[in-house]
Order: sequence, then structure tokens, then C-alpha cells
Amino acid sequence: MPDAPSPLRPATSEEIAESLSFALRYDGRKRVHHADEAMARITAERLVRHLERSGFVLMKLPAVPAPSTSPHHQKP
Repeated sequence: MPDAPSPLRPATSEEIAESLSFALRYDGRKRVHHADEAMARITAERLVRHLERSGFVLMKLPAVPAPSTSPHHQKP
């Protein structure tokens, strides 16, 4: 059986920085007030540059479409 192509793709620097910045500002969905927005962005960008210099490659799955709540897509 041939290997199926991987749905993973390399994450962009911007995607990594955004995800790190979010993690510095939130704990799950709860806002963390001890991390300033600008400081979170600066820290995330510095972390991304360090990871890139260190040879890390982060992969990202393709976006998943939102589930439909329309009754037209439901089976009887």
C-alpha cells in the first residue's frame, strides 16, 4: 500500500509567532492579565527566530472547516 501524502505543511513564522503570542496571553480561553500584548508579541517573535536558527521545523495541519448545524446535511 503506497504511503498517503501527509496533510502536514511547514508552519510559517507568522503562524508560529501568533500561536506563541496567544499562549503567552491566554491560559486556554482565559485571559492572563500579567502578560502585556506587546511583550507577548516581542517574546513570541524572538522565540521564533531562535527556533529557526536552531533548525526546528514546526508542522501544521490544514484548517478544518467548521461543522455544519444545517439540517440539510444530517442523515435521517
